[in-house]
Amino acid sequence: MASTRKNGDELEPSRAPLEPTPGPTADLTFTVSLPLPVHEAPDNEVALAIDDVAVSPDYMGVAAPTTTTISLGADTPLTMPVIPDDEIVVIPALPESDDVYSRRTRLRGDTASSPEPASMLTAERLVVVGRASRREPPEGFLQKLLYDATFHLVNVGDAYAVRARKALDARIARPLDGGTRFIPVLTRKGGVGKTTISTLLGMALADVREDRVIAIDANPDRGTLAERVTKTTRATVRDVVSRSSSIRTFSEFQTLISRDETRLHVLASDTDPTVSSAFDDYDYNVVAGIAERFYSMVITDCGTGIVHPVMRATLERADSIVIVSGGSVDEARLASETLTWLESNGYSQLVANAIVALNTGTQGTNLVKIEEIEAHFRSRVRDIVRIPYDPALATGSTIHYRQLKPFTREAARDLAALVVDGLPERPRV
Repeated sequence: MASTRKNGDELEPSRAPLEPTPGPTADLTFTVSLPLPVHEAPDNEVALAIDDVAVSPDYMGVAAPTTTTISLGADTPLTMPVIPDDEIVVIPALPESDDVYSRRTRLRGDTASSPEPASMLTAERLVVVGRASRREPPEGFLQKLLYDATFHLVNVGDAYAVRARKALDARIARPLDGGTRFIPVLTRKGGVGKTTISTLLGMALADVREDRVIAIDANPDRGTLAERVTKTTRATVRDVVSRSSSIRTFSEFQTLISRDETRLHVLASDTDPTVSSAFDDYDYNVVAGIAERFYSMVITDCGTGIVHPVMRATLERADSIVIVSGGSVDEARLASETLTWLESNGYSQLVANAIVALNTGTQGTNLVKIEEIEAHFRSRVRDIVRIPYDPALATGSTIHYRQLKPFTREAARDLAALVVDGLPERPRV
């Protein structure tokens, strides 16, 4: 049988078939001699060795094969299979790594020949899993007492009220990607606490969220939103419109706004009624266009004129709306008529996703069935939040969020969480 050498390394059988040799039938005999495997246990395995007997086919009860005879006829051609060149598999050698640092080499205790790079300072290497959570003490009187009495060995977690508060914080602080969200607060009747609800909503959002929240007073009839916070500037929306071409950075814009203790930013409306009447949809779009460059959420305190051009521009940008209703019969009826007007003018999706803030601090609330008003609005909107009476809100002056009653702050936080829950993943185009 002819053989050829390939690449100078190994012998490869010839790919041409061998011609049969005439002659008598030949018998080929192959003899295979199998060595008996012998296992020699090292010193560290002698104590664990069961038996020092070599394993062989005879020992296992199987007869070892001795001779195998294959008969080949004289006319039988001997051929070798031809392997195409494109089917020959070449296994490349493993590349040599230039990185002398790895977790394996570090665990072996090898010493590197050069300084360790910063990429080796990973969280997997440095952070002890579960250690930080055990060190954080629980919130709650009994839970904290047990934690301290057991020398920080027993941590049963936070109290139920604390867990509920943190869950509400997580809903309010939900990250919003893709641009600014606009939330108008509106109603067709004045005096129901629309500006108060706008302020509470903005404070509850700004107090928890890490991004920026601003409340814009878009009431063309002399709004009072800026009077609900501590004013730090006399600038109004008119100043923003007049300086729109020169406002390029947030530092320039923040000189025109007031900032609350909760980090809520407020942009006031015009104080002169004769000037504020000129504030139209174009002006609102200018202000909103600048605000969406610096803020993640914009709350718009709308006026009562639902057919005013500013209202149309506000609704075109709205991602969600808050309808404010009082606790009297006419206040609830006008709030419901606001929803009807929105549905008949192409804003049915906003109505279905709307939140009704029921202000129970208005006159006549104690003489009507609040449950019936809530049942009516539940059939039309996504949810309802009842805002309780609070003396700090009834005065109509500056609102200090920390001085509100706990039930009032909790209602504002519920309203903020429901609003964020209904915001779309992407803002409206």
